[in-house]
Amino acid sequence: MPNIYNFKQIQIVPDAKGFIDIILSKTNRKTPTIIHKGYAIARIRQFYMRKVKFTQQNFVEKLSQILSDFPLLDEIHPFYGDLINVLYDKDHYKLALGQLNTCRNLIENLSKDYVRLLKYGDSLYRCKQLKKAALGRMCTLMKRQDSTLKYLEQVRQHLSRLPSIDPNTRTLLLCGYPNVGKSSFMNKLTRADVEVQPYAFTTKSLFVGHTDYQYSRWQVIDTPGILDHPLEDRNTIEMQSITALAHIRAAIIYFFDVSETCGYSLKEQATLFENIKPLFANKPLILVANKIDVIKPEQLSEENRNLLQRLEKENSLKIIPMSTLTDDGVMAVKTSACEQLLEYRVQIKLKSKDIKNIMNRIYVAKPRRRDNKRRPAAVIPDEMLEQRERIHREEEELKERELNPDVLVRYVPREEIDDLDLGEDHDFRATRGRDYREDYLLKNEDWRFDPIPEFIDGKNIADFLDPDIEEMLDLLEREEDDELKSLELSMSDEEGDRELTESESALYQLMRSERDRALSEHNMKQGRIPFPRTKQRREVSALEKHLEDIGIDSTKAVERVRGESRARSKSKDRSASRSGSRGRSLSTKTALTGGKRSRSQFEELSANRDSVIPDPKKRKVVRRLERDSMKKRNREARVGEGDRTQTASMPKHLFSGKRGVGKTQRR
Repeated sequence: MPNIYNFKQIQIVPDAKGFIDIILSKTNRKTPTIIHKGYAIARIRQFYMRKVKFTQQNFVEKLSQILSDFPLLDEIHPFYGDLINVLYDKDHYKLALGQLNTCRNLIENLSKDYVRLLKYGDSLYRCKQLKKAALGRMCTLMKRQDSTLKYLEQVRQHLSRLPSIDPNTRTLLLCGYPNVGKSSFMNKLTRADVEVQPYAFTTKSLFVGHTDYQYSRWQVIDTPGILDHPLEDRNTIEMQSITALAHIRAAIIYFFDVSETCGYSLKEQATLFENIKPLFANKPLILVANKIDVIKPEQLSEENRNLLQRLEKENSLKIIPMSTLTDDGVMAVKTSACEQLLEYRVQIKLKSKDIKNIMNRIYVAKPRRRDNKRRPAAVIPDEMLEQRERIHREEEELKERELNPDVLVRYVPREEIDDLDLGEDHDFRATRGRDYREDYLLKNEDWRFDPIPEFIDGKNIADFLDPDIEEMLDLLEREEDDELKSLELSMSDEEGDRELTESESALYQLMRSERDRALSEHNMKQGRIPFPRTKQRREVSALEKHLEDIGIDSTKAVERVRGESRARSKSKDRSASRSGSRGRSLSTKTALTGGKRSRSQFEELSANRDSVIPDPKKRKVVRRLERDSMKKRNREARVGEGDRTQTASMPKHLFSGKRGVGKTQRR
């Protein structure tokens, strides 16, 4: 059986009504539903026997799934078995699973009995009644299990919320009185986020976190607080801690609150430690004096100091001072607990039977003397001896270089050395190491330090290098700069301001007129009506001054202009008075219709167009062009979101007829 149980995989347990609905609806969907009394009696019997068998199979499969999902207390780890007993009552849990198992067997026997009766059915009516009775009795059996199913669903929900605890892995177990700092230590040591509050029993269940030590994953379990009273008087919260202490092989970290701010004296905490000490047997134990930030161990009373010293002497342990607020001693407690647990696990493995099996597999072969005859030692070839000497000599040279700082500091490329002003007498070997060009075997020894030629496609680059190439490149660049400057000067002269000739002016005017004509034709085809620009407003005084400057009498012209302006203003006043009542009525209508305009944009556009195109014939042509431009757009229209459509609420091909067995491609 596995050490970690994934209770989250347990499927949901429906209540009795939901259970019956699931089974009967599946029977109706998966089996034929059409039968006639004119069919042969064998066909009618087979029809109803299939209904009964199919329903029984579904009931049995569903109940078997529930029974297999829930863990059996006798087959799981004792820690989980006792934890389920504490949380849900082992007897009630077993009784619920036993009732479901009995119900499953009854449904199987009931199906067999009614199938046997259906074999002797002599009519459609009698077979139908037998089928009805069989399904009814099955449903009645399930209705009696309603309370059992609801109980198992509550157990499933609670099991899914339990932490995944491995009872056999490396584990640190925290225990002690409530509110002594266990959860704070847990948050410091792991990435868990356990609630911490200044009152007792903040932690009401087991919490699991993980930490790392020596590249291994360690499990840390935070247990609820334990009070000092008999075992039978402890509640469910305390019994979870007792169960973890009894069954999990872990390093026990017992917390003392030396400041006594938890509400319990140090003597009471020591009494609890003595009472639950049998649970610590054969397990590493670490005693921690927490909250030293409130009171130092040296500041304790004489009685409390003697009490702690007595605990250290009796248990052969040293109490580690710690403060989770200032992190003092947190890592010391972790290191001590992990080291003790590792040592304990090694001792357990050495005492186990597995170590003997491993030792029996190992055999160390030891040669024995055949006789007392002396034989020569192995002969080592001369080449191997020379190679050993050479390796030894190179190692000695390397050691000398490491010891002598003047020999080899680092490797410096030749380019960097050329840039340095080191002097003529500088020893380059001290900077770069040994120069292997001294070992070159050449016809002339003076060639050793010559630069190595570079080859491309089998040809030496130096053979094709012109010594005057740099001067030629400089000359070529200067010539290019001069030509660019001369070109810029010539272009600036050509782009100077000059007047157009008569032929160029005429051509320019013709081009502008053709462009305007083409633009206006395009706008007319697209239905765009050009509107004239508003006339510029000019003052009468400016007109009078302009006429006097050119030598014309401006008296009559000014009187005529002023007379026209007076007439225009009077007509505006009359039109304003006439439109007053109409404006009020329109405003009232607008207010009643929610602020919408009474005239559409099309009507306003038509009115503006009529004012712009006063000629009726031309106006008619414009309207015809507008209608022609809209024909193509209307002809290519598609159904959109704004169109009113009414689809079939029940398509016939999906809702008519009875499906055959296995034909589900339509749904």
